[in-house]
Amino acid sequence: MLGFLKRPVVVTADINLNVVALTAVGLLSRLWQLAYPRAVVFDEVYYGQYISFYMKRIFFLDGSGPPFGHMLLALGGYLGGFDGNFLWNRIGAEYSSNVPVWSLRLLPALTGALSVPMAYQILLELGFSHCAAMGAALLMLIENALITQSRLMLLESVLIFFNLLAVLSYLKFSNSQKQRPFSLSWWFWLMLTGVACSCAVGVKYVGVFTYLLVLAVASVHAWHLIGDRTLSHVRVLCHLLARAAALLVVPALMYLLFFYVHLILVYRSGPHDQVMSSAFQASLEGGLARITQGQPLEVAYGSQVTLKNVFGKPVPCWLHSHQSTYPMIYENGRGSSHQQQVTCYPFKDVNNWWIVKDPGRHQLVVGSPPRPVRHGDVVQLVHGMTTRFLNTHDVAAPLSPHSQEVSCYVDYNISMPSQNLWRLDIVNRESDADVWKTILSEVRLVHVNTSVALKLSGAHLPDWGFRQLEVVGEKVSRGYHESMVWNVEEHRYGKSQEQKERELELHSPAQMDVSRNLSFMARFLELQWRMLTVKSDGSEHKYSSSPLDWVTLDTSIAYWLHPRTSAQIHLLGNVVIWASASLATVVYALLFLWYLLRRRRSIRDLPEDSWLRWVLAGALCAGGWAVNYLPFFMMEKTLFLYHYLPALTFQILLLPAVLQHISDHLCRSPPLRSLFSALVVAWYSCACHVFITLRPLTYGDKSLSPSELKALRWKDSWDILIRKY
Repeated sequence: MLGFLKRPVVVTADINLNVVALTAVGLLSRLWQLAYPRAVVFDEVYYGQYISFYMKRIFFLDGSGPPFGHMLLALGGYLGGFDGNFLWNRIGAEYSSNVPVWSLRLLPALTGALSVPMAYQILLELGFSHCAAMGAALLMLIENALITQSRLMLLESVLIFFNLLAVLSYLKFSNSQKQRPFSLSWWFWLMLTGVACSCAVGVKYVGVFTYLLVLAVASVHAWHLIGDRTLSHVRVLCHLLARAAALLVVPALMYLLFFYVHLILVYRSGPHDQVMSSAFQASLEGGLARITQGQPLEVAYGSQVTLKNVFGKPVPCWLHSHQSTYPMIYENGRGSSHQQQVTCYPFKDVNNWWIVKDPGRHQLVVGSPPRPVRHGDVVQLVHGMTTRFLNTHDVAAPLSPHSQEVSCYVDYNISMPSQNLWRLDIVNRESDADVWKTILSEVRLVHVNTSVALKLSGAHLPDWGFRQLEVVGEKVSRGYHESMVWNVEEHRYGKSQEQKERELELHSPAQMDVSRNLSFMARFLELQWRMLTVKSDGSEHKYSSSPLDWVTLDTSIAYWLHPRTSAQIHLLGNVVIWASASLATVVYALLFLWYLLRRRRSIRDLPEDSWLRWVLAGALCAGGWAVNYLPFFMMEKTLFLYHYLPALTFQILLLPAVLQHISDHLCRSPPLRSLFSALVVAWYSCACHVFITLRPLTYGDKSLSPSELKALRWKDSWDILIRKY
């Protein structure tokens, strides 16, 4: 039994020294003087504030993408002992001693460094030579823009890493499919593909483009698998179920996990939670939760409430009224009812309070026991501070003439009777007997006489309306919209019938305690919707650019300027690599169409295995460039050069593949092949020279004279090469 002790235990491993060397030089290029400059560089001012929010457990909302990327950056801050105390308000501000700059920049640098050997591995898995794979890795290593972006507290290098990991994992899975399906390595690479895809989407929404590309390639391979008659029906079904679980179910679960961890970490109220619903805000520690703690759950006749518009656009606001009336005549000559104004006010105010009244009774207090208001009940809303009834009638609204004016009724003893009955419609009810609940119920108030719903138009009233937001009556027949939906945010049971006592009561806190914790799925769905619908800042920026500028490299970004010397960091691409990568994409497209047309004529220029390798390389590399670049033409937001880097990465992978294809299949004679090889070596030398020339602007560790700076302008980039060669 102990015979194994008589022999030594030997472990063998195959180590690719190329991968080791590429990893080492990749780490060196990205980690060299990583903490320099010790100042806020460009978008670090943007991501840094979110890291501080994580450190302080404060809720925030960022419409640029899911929280996974932010959490990874925050992990670096946590490991470095960052307490979140730094004011992220100015690019170029010096970091204080409590900010672990090296730790905060470490993860982007590591992912940028690992992308170098990953490019090598991808070319090998595609079936290209070690020489082509080393060429792809070298281009990733010396591309100046990729180095700059990965050395800062930014997310593009993290996104590129997971994009490449998804492609590499799928290629390894696909190759193991040919040899050992359902083996341990087969399952590992398949599951890792799904995890990497979900991580790419979790870093930035644009990661979904690479995810869809991988899904498309996997679908084509699965379609071919279905047609394989050597496989039984059960085995084909197992293949399909495994792919569906790994590429659909796992990414969905991972995506939910990102938000689950995010919501656990940021549980305190902060400056961003005002755009969320009252229920969401009440689930956060402090803020609204502190205000609403102890409120009664069920709205009853006599309840004092504030009504918040669920839509919350252009800003979150509450139903409001004040003593001022609508002008007799508007500027356009139209007349008004001259009734008391009703608006939507974006700030907490005592004039936001309303009393829910039973039309059949005079009391403005809650009875004992309280009589809850249910779906379909007819109520009156009495403004707490002026005791006037919420009213609407057949008079055009001031700024929305096709809608009705909403007012608080003033009796002028004229032939315009009050119309102040409103029917409660609980939109998210589970049954028609549902009770109106604080925060949880989303309701429409439908006018009984005219069948219009109380709606926030979103228009700002003129100075006579104190620039507050217009509230109108909109015909229900025109369709449902969130701007018609309201919820009770603050609530107390009214106890005072006398007006003076009631005014004091409106300023006092409630006493009853009701738990209002939202489920994770409810919070996730609301947060996801807000992130997808939040308006991005579409204003022009000094360094903003269009997608057409990226391909021609007709733009750059000054990231950082030293306050005392001329040292500076710019986001500058290596012009040789960018131009050659674009040319390689065009060459690939032309060759692919040429081969496709000739194959249609039954002319096989390439062996079948070379053709399949050529097609797969184009699908993943040229396709990766297209899906990560073309969608930006349809995006209405401020764009920068760094948005092109994920697409550029796929072009860089395609470039050595095209060069090898030309050498192997188009340069048929040995002299021509030798000449082409010499040209490729010279071209790589040019790329390396541009990298070295631009190095001071990539690392920012050298002061430059005005003449040196002028020579590095992008308009003069080709002059550098011309003078050298």
